[in-house]
Amino acid sequence: MTNQEQKPSRSFAGIAGIVAAATLISKIFGLVRQQAIAAAFGVGAAATAYSYAYVIPGFLFTILGGVNGPIHSAIVSVLAKRKREEAASLVETVTTLVAGLLLLVTVAQIFLADAIIDIVGHGLDATTRAIAVQQIQIMAPMALFSGLIGIGFGTLNAANQYWLLSISPLLSSITVVIGIVILSMQHGKDIIKPEYAFIGGMVLAWGTLAGAILQWLVQLVVQWRLGLGTLRLRFDFRSPGVQEAIKIMTPATISSGMMPINFATVLYFASPIPGAAAGFNYANLLVQTPLGIISNIILLPLLPIFAQLAAPEHWPDLKLRIRQGLLLTAFTMLPLGALMVVLAVPIVKIVYERGAFTQDATQLVSSLLVAYGIGMFAYLGRDVLVRVFYALGDGQTPFRISTFNIFLNAALDWALVGPFGAPGLVLATVGVNCSSMLMLLFLLDRKLNGLPWREWSVPILGLTAGSVVAGLASFLTLVICQQLLGKEGLLILLLQLCISGFVGIAVFAAIASWMRIPEVNSFISRLRQRFLKK
Repeated sequence: MTNQEQKPSRSFAGIAGIVAAATLISKIFGLVRQQAIAAAFGVGAAATAYSYAYVIPGFLFTILGGVNGPIHSAIVSVLAKRKREEAASLVETVTTLVAGLLLLVTVAQIFLADAIIDIVGHGLDATTRAIAVQQIQIMAPMALFSGLIGIGFGTLNAANQYWLLSISPLLSSITVVIGIVILSMQHGKDIIKPEYAFIGGMVLAWGTLAGAILQWLVQLVVQWRLGLGTLRLRFDFRSPGVQEAIKIMTPATISSGMMPINFATVLYFASPIPGAAAGFNYANLLVQTPLGIISNIILLPLLPIFAQLAAPEHWPDLKLRIRQGLLLTAFTMLPLGALMVVLAVPIVKIVYERGAFTQDATQLVSSLLVAYGIGMFAYLGRDVLVRVFYALGDGQTPFRISTFNIFLNAALDWALVGPFGAPGLVLATVGVNCSSMLMLLFLLDRKLNGLPWREWSVPILGLTAGSVVAGLASFLTLVICQQLLGKEGLLILLLQLCISGFVGIAVFAAIASWMRIPEVNSFISRLRQRFLKK
């Protein structure tokens, strides 16, 4: 849908405000969901089995059905360049194709559940393995719904519909929490006992599937009302728009499919480490909560813009937009990562340490959170660059890099798990993301006839240094607060976290303001004007 065919476009800051509010609500519910799982099951058999069973259905749901995933990105890239009246037939044809393929994936998961769990969880005990096998069979249809949701996300994004796009993932969290609440009402504190692990595991699986179905249905109603496609079967696979979507989507999907392979490799090395698999989920949620909000704020408005600037005559403007994306990523992710590194223990204690989640679990998850924090900039920076290649109609380059990274990830897992344990597996992922980002930048430099390396790198290095200083200031503040107030009590921990975090943010804000980065100052100014006006 070209700009002329749409309603007057919102400003970048205006879209960011909508996305930020909706995504924040969704992420809060996601955090509540993970807190409920932690309190009910800790790092026991139900949660551990769920971590392994969720590898394929969960990654398909997150990658194919997620905002900024390959299907979403492909649909936006194609529809942003076409008239609105072409959308319905294109969306229906792509839906027919994707649904047919993912239906086969669904059936395969049901029949191959035992083999899948034996591959990714070779060290699991019999009880955990049995729970995981049944969980993956229950959640297998999520493969089908992931594709349908991804198509809907792309369609709504191209139509400038951002609210539902960002808030609908909370439905999955709500259904899981409801299931855990009902289970707790029926069995009380007994649900933490090992004999209730199977029941708890089934609640997690059915709740997750129900949330996926509900998310798709809500999205489908809006899509129908906008006249952007129905469930009609359409086989116009040779149309130019569908061919372009397939050209972008196929390598992008295969490339994204490398991620569960990488995570399965991580789980393979983690399976002998008690509680590590569940610990990854808890730590990852703490990272994904702010990361998901910020990535949506940055990527959702930029992706259609990247697609509209894909022609060679627009490349100077495209480079400015890429710089904007990378600098906003650095401005948000670098200080956030620094704060997560130095405040990992109080964060985990406040969020999780209750019920079945013990102090030992806190030590495990906080160590993983430190490792995740180190690589937050590379994680989102890589995603910005991948979307540029998708907008340029090039899904092959990210695919080739992802293929190489499978072997790099396995090598780093093997090398780092020995000296660092479970955190070493996260550091391996960080190394892979850094490698991907550097390769994407190098190839983008060749593709766009050169990039202004100095203009991009100097402010990013300055923001990196500012983040280190902010992290040190936050850590020293935490130490002083602990000496004055002690280390126990939820309110005391929360007060220490707020004070230490505020000091770190204030120090970083002062440094960033002194640097006078135009993209950052302009973005903040527009956000401030928008919210003050409201």
